[in-house]
Amino acid sequence: MKKIILISAFVFCGVFANAQQKNYVYCEITRSTQLFSSKINIIADFGKEKEDYLKDENGNRMKFNSMADAMNFMGTQGWEFVQAYVITTSDDRSSHRWILKKEINSEEANVLKESFKEN
Repeated sequence: MKKIILISAFVFCGVFANAQQKNYVYCEITRSTQLFSSKINIIADFGKEKEDYLKDENGNRMKFNSMADAMNFMGTQGWEFVQAYVITTSDDRSSHRWILKKEINSEEANVLKESFKEN
């Protein structure tokens, strides 16, 4: 009898733990170099809207020392690294892409779901 109660408790805890679903939004960032500068700009693709440069509160393009510097900034904004990959074009130019994710709450997820229904 004790085994049945113990097994039932584990099953119940497992079902309860899976009931809380996490919601994420994703972003792809690419670096853009500046002519005559060691600094880089970051182009961000958030999915629905067109790609755009990361900008500060004044609307100016943000400048970073490296991709790691950009990732440190994105980390302060709640973004987490998922994966990086390289795309090579036919003229042997390569583009480094980094995929990031950010957890959002249920209300933000519902707003996002509704925006997909509108399209």
